[in-house]
Amino acid sequence: MNTTSPQGILYMIPTMLGDTAPLEVLPLSIKQTIENIDFYIAENEKTARRFIKRISPSKSQPSLHFQLLNKYTDPLEIPSFLDPCLEGTSVGLLSEAGCPGIADPGADVVKIAHEKGIQVVPLVGPSSILLALMASGMNGQSFAFNGYLPIDGAERGKALKKFEKLSKDIQQSQVFIETPYRNDKLFQEMLKKLHPETRLCIGIDITLPTEYIVTKTIQEWKKTSLDLQKRPAVFIIHSF
Repeated sequence: MNTTSPQGILYMIPTMLGDTAPLEVLPLSIKQTIENIDFYIAENEKTARRFIKRISPSKSQPSLHFQLLNKYTDPLEIPSFLDPCLEGTSVGLLSEAGCPGIADPGADVVKIAHEKGIQVVPLVGPSSILLALMASGMNGQSFAFNGYLPIDGAERGKALKKFEKLSKDIQQSQVFIETPYRNDKLFQEMLKKLHPETRLCIGIDITLPTEYIVTKTIQEWKKTSLDLQKRPAVFIIHSF
């Protein structure tokens, strides 16, 4: 892999979805890439360093350089994060969990990379959204990822009904995620607002030993006891 070409490359580097042994869910190419890159864009430097150390224990930590991309980042600073690429040095874009750019602020960096003519290389890794869809038995030909629903209860209920109707009208599976501590609230809202025959897939702790991915109708879920609190989850609905 050439990381000292006339212009560097932006590598999109996936991470684990939880405390899993890295090589159980990540290909060897991730390790090889990390061993050749010293400049990174990440949400949190501490967790990024920990991930790099797990992947490549022998890599020199003092040689690493980080630019932080999170809710506190000034958007005007982001273009400068890619300066190493313009100078011939490749940069790694890390997610906190899963794939950069998918439900992740890294998309802002990638947009700028394209504008600057920097090559973007996505690397293979786990996406909880796609893994849940694969295991859901729902429509893998037509689906939409909707991110987070509104926090306000009334607005969230309206959004659920809107996406349920959309799913029925065009036969498209609708995918959501939620902040783990609000999972139970969203689940209860789904049980109240959605039609009894609407199918709901819940994927929890994907790729972890406690993984749970089950699809049932809303009517069937009402008979199920499920603890979602503080567990990363993906929700998919499909109405007929």
